[in-house]
Amino acid sequence: MSEKHKIGNVWVFIEQDEGKIADVSLELVCKGRELADRLGTKVEAVLLGEQVDKLAPPLHAYGCDNVFVARHPELAVFSALPYTRVIVELAKQHKPNIFLFGATVAGRSLAPRVASKLMAGLTADCTDLRIDDFEDKSQKRVLHNKLMQIRPAFGGNIVATIVNSWEDPQMVTVREGVMVLREPQEGRRGKVTEIKVELAEEDLVVRILERSKESKESDLKNAQVVVAGGYGVGGREEFHLIRRLAETIGGSVAASRAAVDAGWIDHDHQVGQTGITVRPRLYIACGISGSVQHRAGMAESGQIIAVNKDPEAPIFAVADYGIVGDLHDVIPRLIKAYKSKI
Repeated sequence: MSEKHKIGNVWVFIEQDEGKIADVSLELVCKGRELADRLGTKVEAVLLGEQVDKLAPPLHAYGCDNVFVARHPELAVFSALPYTRVIVELAKQHKPNIFLFGATVAGRSLAPRVASKLMAGLTADCTDLRIDDFEDKSQKRVLHNKLMQIRPAFGGNIVATIVNSWEDPQMVTVREGVMVLREPQEGRRGKVTEIKVELAEEDLVVRILERSKESKESDLKNAQVVVAGGYGVGGREEFHLIRRLAETIGGSVAASRAAVDAGWIDHDHQVGQTGITVRPRLYIACGISGSVQHRAGMAESGQIIAVNKDPEAPIFAVADYGIVGDLHDVIPRLIKAYKSKI
């Protein structure tokens, strides 16, 4: 392959806060490694901050061949304008083929700005990524080794595959938990490339005066047992049944988007394409119809039990065990049966 047509590398934006790498960034490094192996290219991380000396080795262990490190006091805490400046200049110089961002508050603020500056395509909230050829019938051409950007569309009613025919990089955002976090390869080594940071006055018009952190009520991503309630629960007060079952069996409480949109439970508990992706040993879905959007966030659970009074509910298609009945009757029986065995 000539230098002119050489494929660029796979890049991952590394989100870090006070020296801790976000889980979604490590997940994307693992996925990036898979994509790069398919393309025969390298995985490179883009790491911005101030005191980030200790973060390169774990990135190498998870699959990075090179870590671009940009250090500057103004990069210590995420701010969209200076981060955009540094990343855009870096991308213009090195021309990555693929650029992955976490669909976090920071990633959603940063990725569109970078895409706009680079005149690149950007697909948000992907649930899968793979490399394949694409036949562009309108232009009568075949695009080789393109990134298939897969995500639910039209409210989760279909799954769309999006292909970028624009100039590289092909850019996507991915939610935490969607990609599998693989075990690091201890002792794996890589390169560190220091980047000279030059910021303009207009990059610093926004100043962070104070930061306030609030811990999440739940940690669904790491839960081994999850009990989820949907619109079929019936209301905020009725949601106590979901909480009772979760408490009884030592699980975490989750919900479908419909239940969250109804105001019955906080968004932190939402599982699905617009929420959290979970892979517990046991997932109990109560009163959840099972839209494509919801199934995208829980279909890889070890065992799935579905409780729904509609025998045709789509959730039963992915369930290992299905109970057709009113959850208000079924859940108390499940609790009673469990307690009788302990």
